[in-house]
Amino acid sequence: MSWQEKLRNVEPYVAGEQPKIKDLIKLNTNENPYHPGSLVKQAIKDFDEGVLPLYPNPDADGLKSKIASYYELENDQVFLGNGSDEVLALTFLTCFNGEEPILFPDITYSFYPVYCDLYKINFKTIPLNDQFKMNIDDYKQKNSGIIFPNPNAPTGEMIGVDAIEEILKFNQESIVVVDEAYIDFGGTSCVELLKKYDQLLIIQTFSKFRSLAGIRLGYALGNKDIIAKLYDVKNSFNSYPIDSLAQVIGCASFDDTDYIKENANKVIKTREYTVKALKELGFEMTDSYTNFIFVTHPNHDANILFTSLKEKGILVRYFNKPRINQHLRITIGTQEQMEKMVEIIKELLKKD
Repeated sequence: MSWQEKLRNVEPYVAGEQPKIKDLIKLNTNENPYHPGSLVKQAIKDFDEGVLPLYPNPDADGLKSKIASYYELENDQVFLGNGSDEVLALTFLTCFNGEEPILFPDITYSFYPVYCDLYKINFKTIPLNDQFKMNIDDYKQKNSGIIFPNPNAPTGEMIGVDAIEEILKFNQESIVVVDEAYIDFGGTSCVELLKKYDQLLIIQTFSKFRSLAGIRLGYALGNKDIIAKLYDVKNSFNSYPIDSLAQVIGCASFDDTDYIKENANKVIKTREYTVKALKELGFEMTDSYTNFIFVTHPNHDANILFTSLKEKGILVRYFNKPRINQHLRITIGTQEQMEKMVEIIKELLKKD
């Protein structure tokens, strides 16, 4: 066997395009268009660069305590990572080690099958229905774990806390992971269920609601035994994952949550405007509880619209995949950005 054949071969996750084009309206990676807040700005200004020669606090105790207090949990119920993607990667490696397949929706966050391929995890995708909604009964079968985003990506749909509890009741011997990256744009977190179900793990991120995609912070909330095992695995790779500045910024963000909620309300209001405007132009879409919408037009090809919008300086997300290759995922930007996008779409539809 050659050395080339000894290299691991996987099909990687493909992130949204990050172009360097002046004056582009970037609506393809679900970034929050608003500033993370004055307290974050002040924390960066006051940061003592003299600590940089030293390794950061390996447990990020201050940040962990902020998060635990916010959710009324104990510190040992919080796990921290470099963005929710790292938290997810370590969750797959730590929690999904049974012989039966793990279960997740067929249309969902496209990193999930990548992790399964990388770690050689047996998995089974569960089809969403024709309205892109989860059928809870489909998750009442043998499995070695369950994971799904709530709200789902890229569809924007969500299930209620009662439905999540029904899944947990049936799957007492499986870890159930709920990925709540977008929960703060109109959804209801299932964090209260942590009091009743030890096999529940919830994953959240600083990237969306808190406008901090640039610092890479994510966290998991769960039973202390699951959290301890996650740290065992994490420390087998890197015992200093959260850098000193990120810890300071994360604490400042939680101190400024009221301001951040105001920004989320702006996103929700602009989302409602965009939904109404696009429906008036003949678009159809799922219900969205996120900072994006998932749209299709019965008379216009999605890929052509994607390309035409890009030529006009509007970048949205197109997935060339079965069942969704006639949909576009559009991040909600500022009100001004979305009004401009709507006007450009009106022009494009008139030309066709």
